[in-house]
Amino acid sequence: MSEDTHQEYDDGLVAVLEAVWGEGFMSPGGTDEVDRYLHDIDLNGLSVLDIGCGLGGVDIHMVLQHKVRKIVGVDIEPELIPRCKRLAQKYNVVEQTEFLCVEPGTLPFTDASFDMVTSKDSIIHIADKHTLANDIFRLLKPGGWFAASDWLAGYEDRPSPEMKDYLVAEALDFGLASADGYRKALNAAGFIDIEVVDRNEWYCAEARRERDQMRGALFDGLANQVGKEFMEHEIGVWEKMIVALDQGQLRPTHLRGRKPV
Repeated sequence: MSEDTHQEYDDGLVAVLEAVWGEGFMSPGGTDEVDRYLHDIDLNGLSVLDIGCGLGGVDIHMVLQHKVRKIVGVDIEPELIPRCKRLAQKYNVVEQTEFLCVEPGTLPFTDASFDMVTSKDSIIHIADKHTLANDIFRLLKPGGWFAASDWLAGYEDRPSPEMKDYLVAEALDFGLASADGYRKALNAAGFIDIEVVDRNEWYCAEARRERDQMRGALFDGLANQVGKEFMEHEIGVWEKMIVALDQGQLRPTHLRGRKPV
């Protein structure tokens, strides 16, 4: 997990992200994107680990719609865990879910504990992708899947000035890697059936729709909740993100790999 344990997702930012991306979600596409990166994997009766569970939306969806037997969501931000638990109570899936605050580093589970490891746009916060891939591989049972989405870098060495502007405006602890970097990390860890599916074209259009919602239908309600200045700042972040997306510097991506039997 990320080496930085300060609270990055405060109440104001969480309120904006959930309004834009849906109940329980802190990244784009909501349940539709989860279903896309899980395509063709039968989760009925399986045990799952969710790295960076955030607000718990992925976990609740995987129980209700994909019929997982048990999902354990972990996050390094303790303030998010009660939110996950409240969402599980709301949807009556407390027995099938568990949410834990963990320390950065190796995840605190024994080898071969899970049938699947997932993450929705959270492992951007973990800079060392090789160590991460090795830990995921360790936690999976033979034949188990890693299936996730994440924000990837569209560059190998240095970001463009516009991408730098976006990263400064976002002010989050990001450890971006390229598609090639992820492939190498997953391959070196021992994964097979590796897939890296770029979603940049989809999100270039989606991000504009989100920005327009923030400027329009969502603005007054959120401004009353988090303040007009905060909303204007977040719209500015979206504007800078759209430039980075258009340049191909920021690339939402689906990731997949399987541990051999």
